Amino acid sequence: MAEKKTASEQREPGFEEALGRLEAIVAALEKGDATLDGSMRLFEEGTGLLRRCSSLLDRAEQQVVRLRKGPDGAPEELPFEEEQG
Repeated sequence: MAEKKTASEQREPGFEEALGRLEAIVAALEKGDATLDGSMRLFEEGTGLLRRCSSLLDRAEQQVVRLRKGPDGAPEELPFEEEQG
């Protein structure tokens, strides 16, 4: 019998892993072969993964803003279009 992991033993997926699983869930739901219960479980898992990806992107954006400093040493936030030039 498989043992369930405790909350501290469970690992949160990284961005790429969560996004890959989210893409697989979308494909499965679009295919339409799942039962209603199965579709609901997939949808719930997908919404959790979407929140996880959004959180990871927000955290990464905050790191970029913190690392970018203006001429006076203060953090400077610029739109990505201006930074690529």
